[in-house]
Amino acid sequence: MKKERLSASFITGVIALVFLIIGYQTALFIHKAAVMKVTAERDHPDTVYIVAEDPRADRLPPQARREWSGEYGGEGRGRQYGGGSGSGDKAYSGYAGKAYRVESPHEKPVQEARATFRERRTVENFVFDPNTVSVADLRRLGFSERQAQAIDKYRQAGGRFRRKSDFAKSYVVDDSVFQRLAPYIRIPRIDLNRADTALLRTLPGIGKYFAAKIVEYRDRLGGYSYPEQLLDIYHFDREKYDGLSDLITVGHTTPFPLWTAPEDILAAHPYIGRYGAHGIIVYRENTPRDSLSVRGIRKAGILPPENAERLGRCVIAAP
Repeated sequence: MKKERLSASFITGVIALVFLIIGYQTALFIHKAAVMKVTAERDHPDTVYIVAEDPRADRLPPQARREWSGEYGGEGRGRQYGGGSGSGDKAYSGYAGKAYRVESPHEKPVQEARATFRERRTVENFVFDPNTVSVADLRRLGFSERQAQAIDKYRQAGGRFRRKSDFAKSYVVDDSVFQRLAPYIRIPRIDLNRADTALLRTLPGIGKYFAAKIVEYRDRLGGYSYPEQLLDIYHFDREKYDGLSDLITVGHTTPFPLWTAPEDILAAHPYIGRYGAHGIIVYRENTPRDSLSVRGIRKAGILPPENAERLGRCVIAAP
């Protein structure tokens, strides 16, 4: 029995149908890509600003003003790259400043087209702080637009990543992504001598009451000399301290003028008091300048041993 052969017209029809399908898909893709391009060209183009720390910062777009701290790039000169029609910002020149990247907002058709035809992006690795990194730089790190926006929304709602592990717990950060980015995460410690009450309240276990007490005690000390001084605050126990010790630091402290301050200033210091202040004045008047020391104050019995020890750990101005 002979096998029936497909007719030439049938084969031709099948080939024509295949080419028709391919052509239709190609035309559809080109059409949507063209729409995106046309829409983008009548919209704001993507712009990269390298901006100086100049009083005219209020002339930048809102997103650029939010990033005015300049933490997202290296040192640069104050010039604008890109821009084009619709940017409305003049170039800056002659000012030293910080460089950072800002993407202009686009109309909804452009955003939808980009989401549909997302081009392959080269994932980058660079040092960043998850509390301040821009949405654009989150995209460079490999996050999708939706993921980057979710992280930004969390921060805008008052959320803060205290540790690397907090960033890992975010539902938009996959384990594999965190493993890749972990070596590049830098979350600055909170400086007890610079932080305001709002920043202090982001620390675990620190509410409105203790944030105010930390600032109040800082004023009495003239600045913290070492983090453990938090334990001097009433009801600030070791458990509370251990829960945040890895998140804090003590920056520059103005040395306390122990050897020159008047009696009332000495009396206000929490380790000295009124009785100790008078004793230190007497000690200063009867001791050669080159022999003045906290050890001498302790040896003379002017301060209780525990207070003399605490004072000895403070940053003291030279005699």
